[in-house]
Amino acid sequence: MRALVTGISGFVGQHLTRALLSEGWEVWGCSLRGLPQGNALPPCVRVLTGDLEQPEVARHALQEARPEAIFHLAARAAVGPSHADPWGTLRANIAMQVHLLEAVRQWRPQAVVLVVGSSEEYGLASPAEMPLREDSPLRPRSPYAVSKLAQDFLGLQYHLAYGLHIVRVRPFNHIGPGQGPGFVAADFARQVAEAEMGQREPTIRVGNLEAARDFTDVRDVVNAYRLLARQGQAGEVYNVASGRAIKISALLELMLACSRVPIKVIQDESRMRPSDTPLVYGDYGKLHACTGWQPTIPLEVTVQDVLEYWRAQLRKG
Repeated sequence: MRALVTGISGFVGQHLTRALLSEGWEVWGCSLRGLPQGNALPPCVRVLTGDLEQPEVARHALQEARPEAIFHLAARAAVGPSHADPWGTLRANIAMQVHLLEAVRQWRPQAVVLVVGSSEEYGLASPAEMPLREDSPLRPRSPYAVSKLAQDFLGLQYHLAYGLHIVRVRPFNHIGPGQGPGFVAADFARQVAEAEMGQREPTIRVGNLEAARDFTDVRDVVNAYRLLARQGQAGEVYNVASGRAIKISALLELMLACSRVPIKVIQDESRMRPSDTPLVYGDYGKLHACTGWQPTIPLEVTVQDVLEYWRAQLRKG
């Protein structure tokens, strides 16, 4: 099968590409600035450079790649910055989605499209409502969450209105090697690695450690995406989750246990979000029933791999 991966140069895009290649897919990509220096993707991957906020870029990508499956990962992907630039987040994520779906409708209406939403769509929920299922109420608490909700429902609308084969996913927190700064596990790992190498004081600055989140290894997440492109039911939405909640403090403890030097933890008010839900975890039963998927990589392995990634990055300078 031939796939088009938007946002191919990003954290999830590179992991998904490797997973697809390992299964024999032909992979094309679309990236705002092309692949970064030192990327590990093989030369057989064809990458088109352009901004999907421009409709002609989406049309060109569909005409060139002629994909059978499209994995739409391209987005502004962070909650925190969306509070500082709400309109920029909404404009970018909605525009890219609309332009891609319009191009699919006109040029590749037979293609399967995987639309990536977010667990942030569920927003404010009480502990009694856990685990969150696909029919749980949607109460977004950030501009980012609203933008992902818009992407989710645009996917549904294009399925209902035009009959496109669109499968929607709501992934919960995913972490793993290759994730950049601005995400909790990567931020912890970078600070630990810098302290180990003497590039900073042996301290780590943290935000709210009491929040509990549903963490899944990115390699498990992209496996779910791959399976859903083949087996997912058009128009349906699927949670991609581990089914359990882990406190940020427990994630930090796992990271510190791997550290080669003693590290002091310092609370940093600037790392607190304007709004934060204390407990979130999801039910992946619908995904499992459809594809047989379940998470396989232990959190301890993921944490060790994230830390090793940042050690390697710092050694490279």
